[in-house]
Amino acid sequence: MRFAVTHRHASALILAAALLLGTFASLSGLAEHLDRILDPLRVAASVKPPSGRIVVIDMDADSVAAIKSWPWPRHHYARVIDRLSAAGAASITFDVDFSSASTPIGDRAMAEALARAKPPIALPTFAQQARSGDRRSIDALPLPLFRDHAALASVSMQPDSDGIVRRAPFGTVTDGVPRPSVSSFMAHRSGSADAFFPIDFGTDREQLPRLSFVAVEAGRFAPAAIRGKDVVIGATAIEMGDRYAVPYWGVIPGVIIQALAAETLLRAVPVDGSTMVVLLVAAVLAMGLLASRTTPVAIAVGIAAPLALFGMALGAQLAFHRLYPLAAGLVVLAIVSVARIGLNLMARFDRQRSVDEETGLPNRHAMVRDAAQRAAAPIAVVLVNNFSTVVTLLGTAAGHDLMLRLAERLALVGAGAVYRLDDRLLAFELTAAPAELPEAVAQVQQLLARPVEIAGRPMDAAVHVGVSGAADDMSVRLAAATHAAGQALDRRTFWQHSDVDVEALELRLVLMGELDHAIGSGQIEVHYQPKLALADDRITSVEALVRWRHPERGMVRPDLFIPLAEEADRIGPLTLFVLGRVIDDLAGWRQAGIDLCAAVNLSAMLIAEPTFQAAVSELLDDGDVQADRLIFEVTESATLANPEQAALHLRGFRDRGVAISMDDYGTGQSTLTYLRQLPLSELKIDRSFVQHAHLNRADELMVRSTIDLAHNLGLKVVAEGIEEEGCLNLLRQAGCDMAQGYLISRPLPAGDLQRLLIEGLRGAWLRAEHGAAPALPSFTA
Repeated sequence: MRFAVTHRHASALILAAALLLGTFASLSGLAEHLDRILDPLRVAASVKPPSGRIVVIDMDADSVAAIKSWPWPRHHYARVIDRLSAAGAASITFDVDFSSASTPIGDRAMAEALARAKPPIALPTFAQQARSGDRRSIDALPLPLFRDHAALASVSMQPDSDGIVRRAPFGTVTDGVPRPSVSSFMAHRSGSADAFFPIDFGTDREQLPRLSFVAVEAGRFAPAAIRGKDVVIGATAIEMGDRYAVPYWGVIPGVIIQALAAETLLRAVPVDGSTMVVLLVAAVLAMGLLASRTTPVAIAVGIAAPLALFGMALGAQLAFHRLYPLAAGLVVLAIVSVARIGLNLMARFDRQRSVDEETGLPNRHAMVRDAAQRAAAPIAVVLVNNFSTVVTLLGTAAGHDLMLRLAERLALVGAGAVYRLDDRLLAFELTAAPAELPEAVAQVQQLLARPVEIAGRPMDAAVHVGVSGAADDMSVRLAAATHAAGQALDRRTFWQHSDVDVEALELRLVLMGELDHAIGSGQIEVHYQPKLALADDRITSVEALVRWRHPERGMVRPDLFIPLAEEADRIGPLTLFVLGRVIDDLAGWRQAGIDLCAAVNLSAMLIAEPTFQAAVSELLDDGDVQADRLIFEVTESATLANPEQAALHLRGFRDRGVAISMDDYGTGQSTLTYLRQLPLSELKIDRSFVQHAHLNRADELMVRSTIDLAHNLGLKVVAEGIEEEGCLNLLRQAGCDMAQGYLISRPLPAGDLQRLLIEGLRGAWLRAEHGAAPALPSFTA
């Protein structure tokens, strides 16, 4: 519900902001400029044939070639007037300047033709600049001898600020007298002087009826083409000028513009529509757009909405002759479209961050986020102990199916969604009060006790549950419940409450609160435990081990703060700090003449983390150490759950040159196929098998067989936990490559290790501590 309210609020804010910006665009004039850009599109979408009532007599190139002189002798106009009058023209309008005298014979011939003409005739009047550099204008009127038998009509054009003609006047005032425009005269429309109307350039100018001036003068035309028509005569030859830019059609003769203006008035007088109407329609369309929850739908609606607005405006223009400015509405839709798609992308990103990729269940991030939107409740973390077994036997898909089947059951007793925290952890909120928790957990146990059918086989879920109360934030409760589930596993009980070890848990939580500060303040140290190359008794590699020197508590054990750092999602920054320090120390040792490799342990949580991989790449790029001097140690449990995905991500590190080592080998359930699938460089046999191998026949067989297996796979072998000479001798005989343990050296700070190797104290130390232990040289330059 809260999400829905938030979504509605966000939609309302987006719509309000879009309407404000659309209104601003209209009031500021920006919308007018945008509408001008849309003019050609409007025209192209509304092209239609002319009425046929307006006929243009072209003073064209053929006429110029035939008459040869300019100005044309006026007896030519007289003959055209007689021809048109005889053909039955409804009216004759001239877009030709008759304000100056021509030859007396020609002027008298035209005056006589005007006197005997049957249809009404209009001669042009216009305002023109007095002289160059003078801003005043004078009114140009036809000669007085022409005025007695002709009306006067204005041919003035008024382009917009960008030089394009979009409007025409109903009339103008010349010589102090209001006069109709040429278009008003031809369309027989009345109007106010100096009032303008928009010209409908959707009339197809190519289809306007047109006749050549010289053809009419010679009588080479069909009278039916003129009978009952309103005729306008004007220059169309390029050399005569009188041309203007208009939307869509480009630069065209003024007489054609007059004809298109007359065609506009013949249909109806266009009216400018209100911007507020457009904004209202855009708001309705925008609400539909804001309702689009997916990006593809939002994109589709974002394209359809402007087209719909344009279509409605075009329909109003064609049906009702109302011209609505579109730009302000399109601004609204554009803003809402971008905002809606942005919100969808953010929601999609949040969903990707909030959903477990393999199962589709919400993850830890989603649980922490959702907890902030409702009252706190007790939570339960379910640890699926046999998840790795199912994956090993039936494959990764079966493991994910197991988690889904368990989540379906847990949803029956939970207070909401069931979340997947990691490979084998599920979590949900309980509806029970604190006093009712035992009964609630018993219900969970009853649900999970029944086998789960996976891949047609019944499987025991083998789960353990940790429960935490409703105090503290969700991250703390999850850590506490996870810790309790681990305790339940260790104690072989079904469930455990997190309050059983409050003091220890509080200590760990306090430490986690101090960890970030510890990293930045130098409390975190990196110590190094040497690895001995058994082939030539040389220290060639070290393992980096993190230590916390707390100012009040002294040295904090790694097994105390590292597991909780993993649970609290702080293992990434800690590992990156250690890796950065290792790279710096390797570079320092190299300058001192010591060439070593260093191993760094990677948590299972970090192997597939993209941000961690990017940060590692940045460290490798910036560091002064070759990547092949680094080894990343991973445990079997970190990779066994999803070997294919683990191999993919580890291969990325391997491609950079970093070696991959499997730590604690022998404690998991690896198979030969699994080992071949991972991009490994070495196996590290767990100390539980190595420590007493020289005393325990079974452990010895395990160690020897592992060394042989690894060598057959092309892998080096590192044995850890070497504390006695007999164990070291056994490893030499078995062909082990590297040995690590207290017999070789305890972990040392970087400075102590450097001094130890440079001063050649390794052999002396071994002799002093272990009597007959062989002297081990520190390094070879």
